[in-house]
Amino acid sequence: MAIHKNDKLRIVAWEVTRSCNLNCVHCRASSRFGPYPQKLDTVKAKEVLDQIREVGKPIIILTGGEPLLRKDIFILADYGTKKGLRMVMGTNGTLITPDITKKIQDSGIKRVSISLDGSTKESHDKFRQVDGAFDRAIKGISYLKEQGIEFQINTTITRYNLSELTGIFDLAVRLGAVAHHIFLLVPTGRAQEMINQELNAEEYEDTLHWFYKQQDKTPLQLKATCAPQYYRIIRQEAHLKEHKVNRKTYDLDAVTRGCLAGISYCFISHEGIIQPCGYLELNSGDLRESTFLDIWMNSSVFTDLRDFSKYKGKCGRCEYITVCGGCRARAYAAHGDYLSEEPLCSYDPVGSRQ
Repeated sequence: MAIHKNDKLRIVAWEVTRSCNLNCVHCRASSRFGPYPQKLDTVKAKEVLDQIREVGKPIIILTGGEPLLRKDIFILADYGTKKGLRMVMGTNGTLITPDITKKIQDSGIKRVSISLDGSTKESHDKFRQVDGAFDRAIKGISYLKEQGIEFQINTTITRYNLSELTGIFDLAVRLGAVAHHIFLLVPTGRAQEMINQELNAEEYEDTLHWFYKQQDKTPLQLKATCAPQYYRIIRQEAHLKEHKVNRKTYDLDAVTRGCLAGISYCFISHEGIIQPCGYLELNSGDLRESTFLDIWMNSSVFTDLRDFSKYKGKCGRCEYITVCGGCRARAYAAHGDYLSEEPLCSYDPVGSRQ
């Protein structure tokens, strides 16, 4: 039985609010301005941070919606920082001002991710469905740079912007980002209406190979998210080069795996529902009724995801199951079963597990 025994919590993404000032075509939460009155209040949110700290010291990603629309966001960031948690923020960047930047810094937020899905204002604003979103995000980035706050660029890749990937990549370098994270579209929320914009298996594979080849050409830290096959590709390329996949050569890519959902990562919705990830909307526990520790250790969904012998189809027999695992959200969207095979994988399993 292939069970992933490492239940060490590394990352928690927390949808602190579902309200958003944009109307992005790919939004997993179909977020609008709101209001969404069901969100956890300040007292309960602090309790959740206390409970997370009992489990470990993971990175806490304050996300949304748009987290800057939550009035107590810096109270929560400061509280988490003082608890010893690494607090980071994922934002669309349009609401960042010099005053907000100072609050980000004072609350101990270590890094801010800004989403850019086009290399020009025309393409980005079309993706975000709000005129001026690009220019305001770039302005927000300039404020972060002035204050010396570390930032990264996040990009969701679809057929619509695939041709701009190089341009976005170059833009991230020019802006002074420390990292570029790419996300392969998962058809949930409003993205269900973009099913024809999802890359096919061959485009997916080609894109990840291209991304891998940028490692030696850029000062940026590169990470592929919702693209677990990337970690198979790293090992295939290393084998061709007769390299060992270790921290010295591959940094954190050597010690992480593809799909982390329910294994070392989880998502908290604005209502306090814990899910394996934001794209896999499976209620794995309710923080209004149970503790974070109990859910993390005992959720039947998480237990399933940690038992690789339960995975089905190509994923179940793949030699790269422990380093890839296939996107569980994409499997669920395609088959209605989160243990099914990844539908956008062109690889044909051939041997014993890595």
